[in-house]
Amino acid sequence: MRRVKILVSGRVQGVYFRRFTQKQAKQFSINGHARNLHDGRVEIIAEGESKIIEKFIKWCHKGPVTARVDHVEITDLQADEELTSFEIR
Repeated sequence: MRRVKILVSGRVQGVYFRRFTQKQAKQFSINGHARNLHDGRVEIIAEGESKIIEKFIKWCHKGPVTARVDHVEITDLQADEELTSFEIR
């Protein structure tokens, strides 16, 4: 299992980015959450099988057609709590 923090910048708020991210995460069986940050980015915490996380990260570089992704920053995290679903916060 791998857990990552993904910070996505660009036109990612107000374009249903979090909703599409949740849908994609559920298709990949990824647990975690997505939330808007005050600086206009979206923060995603995602946990799943390493190969699946790589596919999810690749999707985050593109995002939904309603968004424009300019930059994606990935940080590996240690698991500190159990994640059982993917939520929008």
